Amino acid sequence: MGARKRIALYGGTFDPVHIGHLEVARKVCQLFEIEKVLFVPAQLAPHKLSRPVTAPVHRYAMLALATQNDPELVISTFELDAPNRRYTVDTIQHFQRELDDSTELFFIMGADSWSEIDTWREWKRLLTMTNHIVVTRPGYEPETTHVGRHAERVIDLRTSLECGDQAPLWSRSSVVDNKAARGRRTPGRIFFTDVVMKDVSATNIRRLASEGRMEELVNFLPGPVLDYIKKYGIYRELNEAKLIS
Repeated sequence: MGARKRIALYGGTFDPVHIGHLEVARKVCQLFEIEKVLFVPAQLAPHKLSRPVTAPVHRYAMLALATQNDPELVISTFELDAPNRRYTVDTIQHFQRELDDSTELFFIMGADSWSEIDTWREWKRLLTMTNHIVVTRPGYEPETTHVGRHAERVIDLRTSLECGDQAPLWSRSSVVDNKAARGRRTPGRIFFTDVVMKDVSATNIRRLASEGRMEELVNFLPGPVLDYIKKYGIYRELNEAKLIS
């Protein structure tokens, strides 16, 4: 029987998508031998209701521009097309139904999302539905006490992977599989990794764009995304709102 193909879901508002998001997706593909990463932009994130979110058409367009040259990075409009806000547990359930048993599903989240996972809709069931990849910043120590007994399924890859970017993929995957074998082989494994070195803040990007400091965004955004923000004046209204208030 052949190996199961691996698909990863990467959710978020992507407001805007930046080089940190892209590096996460690419590194996860390498480390876990993921065939495709599906970016799943949210229509409206339940945990970000305190601020307006850029219109879906713009966030989708920026994602399309950012991923156009990466065939392993694709976009799903499942949440954007929904008439009502969808929760992560609904999204994972949808893709589990869509994909057959030959596919192993992963869900990618950042350290900030992991720290508040116990506030998510049906979070206990969510953690058992599929595999999770928690991408932390180097030197950051993620908490596990807030998830109780679910912490037993955490597989910490932060210190065990000492190979560099040029290491063959099979050596990386063998580390993952060997660690997983000592944990649980059923869905619900929670991997911690700190292979992504870029720590980029979407909040800071929006602030710089609203202040017209476009030259400072060159190192944070793919060129086509920066051009799109300039062309359509995305985030300019944030600064105008400050002036009005």
